[in-house]
Amino acid sequence: MRIVNKTGYFTHGDCRKHEMGPGHPECPERLDAIEDRLLITGLGDALERLEAPIASLADIELAHARMYVASLRGLSDQLADEVQAGGPAYAQVDPDTAMNVHTWNAALRAAGAALAATDAVIAGELANAFCAVRPPGHHACREKAMGFCFLNNVAIAAKYALERHGLQRVAIVDFDVHHGNGTEDIVAGDERILMVSFYQHPHYPEWTYSSAPNLMNLPVPAYTKGMDIRELIEATWFPRLEAHRPEMIFISAGFDAHREDDMGRLGLVEQDYIWITNRVKDVALRHAQGRIVSCLEGGYNLSALSRSVAAHIRVLADL
Repeated sequence: MRIVNKTGYFTHGDCRKHEMGPGHPECPERLDAIEDRLLITGLGDALERLEAPIASLADIELAHARMYVASLRGLSDQLADEVQAGGPAYAQVDPDTAMNVHTWNAALRAAGAALAATDAVIAGELANAFCAVRPPGHHACREKAMGFCFLNNVAIAAKYALERHGLQRVAIVDFDVHHGNGTEDIVAGDERILMVSFYQHPHYPEWTYSSAPNLMNLPVPAYTKGMDIRELIEATWFPRLEAHRPEMIFISAGFDAHREDDMGRLGLVEQDYIWITNRVKDVALRHAQGRIVSCLEGGYNLSALSRSVAAHIRVLADL
């Protein structure tokens, strides 16, 4: 029986053990800030708290190449051996992305959260879910880690909903300040998946954007304000979402487009995230039985991040 208006909150302590060195913006304190906000607002009491399981390699390989997954696992094992022998604490994957001995397990938990949330929402055990996990995922390509990301949590979950649960159509909504190039790399050309996004351009990453017909990506210039973005996505995203009629919606929930976040130069505030979440929820209620799984991506100003996540969850939970 469906639990009306029950929002799941998936996380795990292992996601805090991954870190990439002192001063790195993608830090464990991001999850602590979110937890603190849920505690002081009382919002956490309204959520169904669940532990993220370990994702299976077979499910991860729905979105990532087998050799890539094996290489990440092998790099993690090699790093553990080197650390035990007194070697360096990190293995650098790209200029701003590194693994420590806990990264592989944290990534498996992050992907596992998205998969468990998908199972629970499709089963009707939850109305929707938010995954407070790290490392984030939307820059992780089919065969490449980059941009703080190792496994593409949302893309894995979207493929899983199609292949394991037999859904016919799903949508991915990405409102991170950075382009979800990894998600695009994985889903471009798959007509079962509609991806809609906005992002600051030019900005990280430097990427040749796909013209695949299942993508509706909206580049916007620096200093674009929230009301302008609302108008743009109302005119572009929602006609495509309505036409696609997704049976489930996955959200890459990055909050670094907030005007207080130094990782970008866009001008969103909490009310903009509330508006976007409400509009996406409207589509989900019409076409997808309300089924939404949202996964944390960016957001590096801890105060703005925690306030924005709380605003996003309030809409999901009808609070």
